[in-house]
Amino acid sequence: MSMARRPVSSSLLALLLGPALLAQAPKAALPSEMPAAFQEATGDWDYTRRVEMIPMRDGVKLHTIILVPKGAKGAPILLTRTPYNAVELTSHAHSAHLGPVLQGYDNVTDLIVEGGYIRVVQDVRGKYGSEGDYVMNRPLRGPLNGTAVDHSTDTYDTIDWLVKHLPESNGRVGILGISYDGFLPLMALVDPHPALKAAVPMNPMVDGWRGDDWFHHGAFRAQNLSYIYDQQATRGGDVKWWTSHFDDYDMFLQAGSTGALAKRRGMDQLGFWRKIAEHPSYDSFWQQQAMDRVLAERTGKGPLTVPTLLVHSLYDAEDLYGAIAVWKALKPKDSTDLLYLAMGPWNHGGQIGDGSSLGPLKFNQDTGLQFRQSVLKPFLDQHLKGGPKADLPPVSAFETGTNTWRKLLAWPMAGEGSAVQATPFYLRAGLVVSTTPPKADEGPFDAYVSDPAKPVPFRARPIQPVGYDKGLTWPQWLTDDQREASGRTDVLAYVSAPLKEPLRLAGEPVANLVAATSGTDSDWVVKVIDVYPDEVASQPHMGGFQLMVSADIFRGRYRESLAAPKALKPDAPLVYRFALPSANHVFLPGHRVMVQVQSSWFPLYDRNPQTFVPNIFFAKPEDYRPATQRIFHAPGLASCVELPVVK
Repeated sequence: MSMARRPVSSSLLALLLGPALLAQAPKAALPSEMPAAFQEATGDWDYTRRVEMIPMRDGVKLHTIILVPKGAKGAPILLTRTPYNAVELTSHAHSAHLGPVLQGYDNVTDLIVEGGYIRVVQDVRGKYGSEGDYVMNRPLRGPLNGTAVDHSTDTYDTIDWLVKHLPESNGRVGILGISYDGFLPLMALVDPHPALKAAVPMNPMVDGWRGDDWFHHGAFRAQNLSYIYDQQATRGGDVKWWTSHFDDYDMFLQAGSTGALAKRRGMDQLGFWRKIAEHPSYDSFWQQQAMDRVLAERTGKGPLTVPTLLVHSLYDAEDLYGAIAVWKALKPKDSTDLLYLAMGPWNHGGQIGDGSSLGPLKFNQDTGLQFRQSVLKPFLDQHLKGGPKADLPPVSAFETGTNTWRKLLAWPMAGEGSAVQATPFYLRAGLVVSTTPPKADEGPFDAYVSDPAKPVPFRARPIQPVGYDKGLTWPQWLTDDQREASGRTDVLAYVSAPLKEPLRLAGEPVANLVAATSGTDSDWVVKVIDVYPDEVASQPHMGGFQLMVSADIFRGRYRESLAAPKALKPDAPLVYRFALPSANHVFLPGHRVMVQVQSSWFPLYDRNPQTFVPNIFFAKPEDYRPATQRIFHAPGLASCVELPVVK
């Protein structure tokens, strides 16, 4: 007998099927609480911020941030072009006030805000928000650049757009920047736009082989691998060089050659690194990019037309060569007196910060603020705002040692009635420095063993990486105490008697070594040092301090030709003559002159294997060999450093 089905109650059915029914029921959308595009209410800000993609002549658009003071009318424009992120450089704070927004790298804020300048910062092509391809220090159109565009044309096109689209401006534009950003104002001078009325290249990259970022006299700046990596790995700089050792000395030494470390880090993917590795000598690749040469050729076709203020830092750890090189190349051709030079006791870019001290040195005044107020502001006001006329000498130079600003008629010269005389300071037997030449009865040479397995550190270990992050001391290493090196057996330290009178230097010292190596290649490092008295009552920590006044390195294979390396003849006394960076320094009475000589400066510069190989970047472990080095001080074989002494 079948069982009759009982009806199911609606309440029970709902209970059984409720979850399934709810799952099938349409849900009401929960709207986003954020608008599609938020509009900031910036009515109470004291500036307006515009973001533009400015078209270049080839159609590529460059990301440009424009900050215009509220109520601006007839305002000058101050432009910086950069590979370092325009957004970051104009976003130090999110503030209603322009000053905090620009504070930081752009610490000419006091000048910009008080002067009512329109501030423009632009990403160069290929970096951050800009379109196009990135090429490190993109060369001018020509043999190294087959395109129709370069930094000169990009600057021209940018200025042309700005003066046509900023009704608040007076049509006058100045360009200013530091380092790479300082190289770009030099490019702007090649074919300047008529509206470009002032250029301020600060610590500019000028010649990457002779003495700026990549090489110094042929020795490669190994620690700059990190910069190349960070700049070229990605458009936005979001892939960073990494550390594998607490001490950079260990990292570079264990890697072997610089090329081996670069390959281990994947740098073969980076176009600029490949170019560096392919061009270790001063060939046409480097010569055609040297901005002192480029601008000298340009001014050969006509006088400099844009007022230009070159800014040089006496303790610049990165671009110690460039500004002075441009000054030397252009000033003799400056028939219209538009070129000025300012130099101060700063590190790389230190002129836009607090310049009252650097490392252990104290200057008893804020030299950075003085420069901005007394030199930079009057210069920009005259040329971008129409006056008043700046009362500037051709050269404004801070003299270290006396901590005094000097107004000079020329460089190198002290001023009217003074002249610079190249004075030999001879290296003598007994590790003595003297203005008297060596005698026949002296020992003919001093010797040391240079071992690539134990290179001389360029500063006390552990050695930090290159950088400006908090806690890093890279920016001040040129003020390090040199006693660490003078105590090593592979460093010769020649020293004078205490001075009875001030010794004033103004210009480039020149090393004139007569040296021999048992190897077939060698590096020579020469340092001119101010040795403080054994005790300094006012600053006890400076007792016996060894302050580097000027120093550089020379790769021996380039003794005869910078473009064509050649093996050295073992054990033959050969002359190595090379200029050291400019100094403007006074050795005070009671101080002594020291000259240090060594054959490595590591890992700032790559190790020379001391065996001639075609390309040191790819030297093999067995190529690195100890060598006996001899520095001669005999009649006819006299080593010296010619110091630019003010008479």
